[in-house]
Amino acid sequence: MDNLWFAFGLTMAAGLSTGIGGLISVRRRNPGPRFMAGALGFSAGVMLYVSMMEILPKGVDQLTEAWGKVNGNWAAVGAFFAGIALIAIIDRLVPEPINPHEPGTIDDPEVSAQRRRMMKMGTMTALAIGIHNFPEGFATFISAMEDPQLAIPVAVAIAIHNIPEGIAVAVPIHQATGSRRKALSWTFLSGLAEPAGALVGFLVLMPFLGPVTMGVAFGMVAGVMVFISLDELLPAAEATGRHHTSVYGLIAGMATMAVSLLLFL
Repeated sequence: MDNLWFAFGLTMAAGLSTGIGGLISVRRRNPGPRFMAGALGFSAGVMLYVSMMEILPKGVDQLTEAWGKVNGNWAAVGAFFAGIALIAIIDRLVPEPINPHEPGTIDDPEVSAQRRRMMKMGTMTALAIGIHNFPEGFATFISAMEDPQLAIPVAVAIAIHNIPEGIAVAVPIHQATGSRRKALSWTFLSGLAEPAGALVGFLVLMPFLGPVTMGVAFGMVAGVMVFISLDELLPAAEATGRHHTSVYGLIAGMATMAVSLLLFL
């Protein structure tokens, strides 16, 4: 029982580190185009790198364990593009959020459309990261239950790379709403997926989870995050007119995520 509470607390701390990223991103009350270009590019870099270098390879590993090298790789690639197809369909079907209470946007269609787009981008990013964090939380919880000493560096590594994920969520929502509170709320909400994954996994899913289920889930999440990066984050960064800043932000996001994954190999 002592290990149970330790494991859950460790998972909670790792998950809520997304809030640190949120705090970093909302320090500027009125971010200019240079900051927005860099921040959105950074967010895209984080999501692209973690999708292609961590999440999709995990899916491949799980599926090849279950179905062998050839079939497992085909299944992982299929899951990846299925995730892209799923989020593309959602992108077409879900109406853009409208907030008539934002002052100064109703009489300016261009500003209003930009804010709706940013809000949509932020909520989709939060959803994708939350889905990604769910199995991550379950994995942290299980490792802490089995070996608390091993789980600590795992949790620290997850916490470090959750910080830029929090930035990816908070930047567009802060820009859309002008509210630091809403931006922070969404970052913490996406981070809560990790303790939720631990709790649900412990109570319900543990007997049913296997390599196939986890492999397909990882592949689809990677596809979702790549689509959001290419369809939402990067175009929004470019729309600021700061092309080079967007690219520098993209590279910085990739580098930050790469270092966060290498620290605890």
